[in-house]
Amino acid sequence: MFGIGWQEVIVILLLALLLFGAKRLPEIAKSLGKSVQEFKKGMSPDAKENEEEKKEETQDGAKPK
Repeated sequence: MFGIGWQEVIVILLLALLLFGAKRLPEIAKSLGKSVQEFKKGMSPDAKENEEEKKEETQDGAKPK
């Protein structure tokens, strides 16, 4: 994992806790997870096909799914 050990991970997590506070850390983790999920979805090969299908449906006057 990027060549860092568990001690470094603990230090990074403690710094994040100090910077953002305990209440905001779950919100930040949730938004980071959603961002990674959207990125992976956008990088998949069939994502472009889905985008093209949606554009065609909206141009034809059909309701998008």
